[in-house]
Amino acid sequence: MEPDTHANKPQKIRIEQHSLTGCLWFAAWLFTIGFVHLSFWKGVLAIVLWPYYIGLHASALMH
Repeated sequence: MEPDTHANKPQKIRIEQHSLTGCLWFAAWLFTIGFVHLSFWKGVLAIVLWPYYIGLHASALMH
């Protein structure tokens, strides 16, 4: 009986980083807040609440 040849070989692990996409999305988000001339506190609220409402809307579209 032959020994298992896969047990002795190291496994390859692939790591993907998507930081460019996230940075572009965040930059566009900040641009949008500046474009509509929000005050500082309205901008903070937009950063905190906007993802919640986008997620709420997207989850409704999924159902």
